Formats: sequence, structure tokens, C-alpha cells
Amino acid sequence: MVEQITLYSAKICPWAHRTELALKESGLDYKRFGVDLQNRPEWYAPKVDPASKVPALAYGVPDTDPANPSPNSTKLAESYVLIEFIADLVSSTKPLLRSYPVARAQARFFVETFTSKFAGNLLPAEGYAVGEWSIAEAAVTPFLARASVALKNDLGAFDEGKGIKLWETLQNDAKYARFRKYLEDVTKRDSFKETFFEVRGSCPAGRTLLVDAGSPSRTSLWGHTKRFSQLRAERLAASS
Repeated sequence: MVEQITLYSAKICPWAHRTELALKESGLDYKRFGVDLQNRPEWYAPKVDPASKVPALAYGVPDTDPANPSPNSTKLAESYVLIEFIADLVSSTKPLLRSYPVARAQARFFVETFTSKFAGNLLPAEGYAVGEWSIAEAAVTPFLARASVALKNDLGAFDEGKGIKLWETLQNDAKYARFRKYLEDVTKRDSFKETFFEVRGSCPAGRTLLVDAGSPSRTSLWGHTKRFSQLRAERLAASS
């Protein structure tokens, strides 16, 4: 029997998004508490995660207010640990990681290599990383989604305009057709649509805002624009 699950997350964080995707795909009931990473609650580190990071899970009875977690529940952290834990919870009802040892190893290899090298050539000719949707997709989709938003909005320390140019290449060059199909497949799933929210038009210069419905604050990518502009200016000054 699966016990009470509370997820502590933040919309801006791709590591936290991994865990939420896995929970959505699992079909498990859970509570979600949005953590403001700029103003973490004082109780968060002593009661949930001593490192004060997201994601984190509180697992087990009793069912309490997420803002007042019970000391009797088990606290777990680190995104890949959590998505494997979720897969284990539903292994007999809705497998998120195949039981065949080779397939499990392939999924882990895909995550490790894709995350460190962003190697799209690891993808099979069609479908997901190891056939059916698995925690491999939960692990990489948050980074692909945020990279897409950053490139489309030219958010990065690279020279101005290069982000948009790269995005246009990814969208139009035939050699990236498999990447485009994979991105389409992972982002059209309900689990993604229910956990990743882009709002345009309410931000400076029409930039994209990521809204965290579970948090009293709104977390944005365009808020990094000033920092990226400063980095660009510093690099240009250093090269001149």
C-alpha cells in the first residue's frame, strides 16, 4: 500500500520538475507544496531537507499540512533517487521503468549521457528512450523544455541573437528532425502539460513567464535577462 506523499517543488527548477512528471505519470495521489527558492520557509531545512533544496518528498503517515510536515514521515531528496523511488512504488501497477535488467541499464545510461552531454544521437529511431515512456523521459524533459524557452527568448550568456538563431536551426535543419519529434512527443503528454506553464504577454518585451500555481510567488525565466546581459557585456569588454 502506497502511503501519503507530499512533494516539495519549485516551478523554475528542472530537477524538481523531474519528480513531478514521474508522479503525474504514476497516477499516485500526492500533495504539492511550492517552495519559494528566494524566500524558503524557516521550517523547510530542519523539517524536510537539511540541504534546503528541491525536490524533496515526505512519505508516510500521518496526513498533515505540507507546511507542517510530521516528524514521523520519511523525508527523501535528490531528483533521480526520487523518480526511481516513485517507479518502485508503482512497479506492479504502472511500470515507469521496465523490469528487464538490460532495459533498466539502458534507461540509466540514456539519462547519464544525455544530461551530461546533451547527446540527441542516443535516441532510437522512434518512440521514447527505451520504448515506452519511462523515468528516462522524466529525467531529461525538464531540461529540454527550459532550453527551448531560453533559446526562443534568447536567454543566455551567449552573444545576443545566437539563442534565437540556434532555435531556428533546431526547428528547420533536417538533421534535427528526430530531436524535434522527440521533443514533440514528450511535451504533448498530459503529465507535461499539467506541470509546465508558459505565459506570454505579461512580461517585459513579451518574454515568457513560468508560473508556479502551487506557490504564492511567480517564478520567471525572463528575470535572468539582466544577469545574462551583464555577462555578455563583461565578455565583450574582456575581448576588446
